[in-house]
Amino acid sequence: MLPIRSTAALIIIAPLIISILIKVTTANDNNSKSNTISLMGQKLAKLMSGTNTQPFPPPAVMGPESIMKKKAHGTSATPVQENLRWNVDRSVADRICNFNRHYAEHSGYFKTVPEFLNETNDTPADKEITFYDSNTGKPLFYAPRGRTMEQFIKESRNHGWPSFRDDEVEWKNVRLLMNGETVSVDGTHLGHNLPDRKGSRYCINLVCVAGNPTK
Repeated sequence: MLPIRSTAALIIIAPLIISILIKVTTANDNNSKSNTISLMGQKLAKLMSGTNTQPFPPPAVMGPESIMKKKAHGTSATPVQENLRWNVDRSVADRICNFNRHYAEHSGYFKTVPEFLNETNDTPADKEITFYDSNTGKPLFYAPRGRTMEQFIKESRNHGWPSFRDDEVEWKNVRLLMNGETVSVDGTHLGHNLPDRKGSRYCINLVCVAGNPTK
């Protein structure tokens, strides 16, 4: 679920991108070509230097790395809740939410959770499911929004994890880190942003958004 982050990889692909750009702009005059290549070079340099503060388009809300600093329980102040929704595995949830930055529940895990699938089937067409932080109980995602439940589940099945779009994120409680890691404001690891041609796509561990709402 991780995007490519290596500087070495960026160095390798940078010449290829510039080469493609040169071919695309051959129909333009020399000044236009030079200006375009210059702008691309500036963007690549910024990406490679790590100074790009908004690598993902709005409405994504970027957060500092300090969100995931060590706390009382891994990267969070507390363990995951007891009796998580849909009867998901609590030990797996605690490990992925609080003691992990890179790994995930196995691909397709959500398809093995009948309680969750039953809720998606039983949710009326004009309603949505709210997904809460497994640690704090704060709302993090709402689905489906701007699409049907069938479309939400189909996309999630195709990618292996519940997959949310920008309009389905509660940005008050969710932050995106520079490398695409998606976390809660309280330090819960949630998953990663893996954009596709439609835009940002947040691949999220079901065990990390199986909390019960707090009163």
